[in-house]
Amino acid sequence: MKYLKLFFEFFKIGLFTFGGGLSMIPFIQKSVVEKNKWMSEDEMIDMLAISESTPGPIAINCATFVGYRVGKIRGAILSTLGVVLPSFIIILIISLFYEKFIEVKVIKWAFLGIKAGVAALILNAGLKILKKTEHNLFSFAIMLLAIEIALFTSIHTVFVIIFGLVVGVVFYSLLYHFDKKKENKEENEEESIETEEGDNIWNI
Repeated sequence: MKYLKLFFEFFKIGLFTFGGGLSMIPFIQKSVVEKNKWMSEDEMIDMLAISESTPGPIAINCATFVGYRVGKIRGAILSTLGVVLPSFIIILIISLFYEKFIEVKVIKWAFLGIKAGVAALILNAGLKILKKTEHNLFSFAIMLLAIEIALFTSIHTVFVIIFGLVVGVVFYSLLYHFDKKKENKEENEEESIETEEGDNIWNI
């Protein structure tokens, strides 16, 4: 039952989503997190980071990730197949009638409207993810730097993600180290106070 559900959930996402992998993110989030509770918001954010930084389309990577999480190898195969099949079937049909299809003005106009709607959906998904991320000066600095690099340079987004990964590891490792050092210092001070109090009691 769970395997069929995985297949049909991702089949619906693949069938009714236009505009590429990024446009599927809000639908995946709604299905995986809100509807079926297959993972939490935080896990969804981690999955998106992994899916974007590994080879292949983000939607297919997400489908494989969720499928494996829910149903191991069989679940991964069915989820991936579900999200790929609609595009394969539709493109196969369009390719048979491509010349006639591309000349229809109504279809061109429809796709212009679809692009605008897709942009709104991606923005909405981005805002949801932003709300769930840790809010501090470091996070906002990295976010603004990543946006600037993505918009105004030709650097691939994979390298932007790797940059964020490396900087995040270094920053939070140092933060953990300093917190641990501070905690140990406080524990040593408490032990010293207790020892002094014990000595004073014996002296009395």
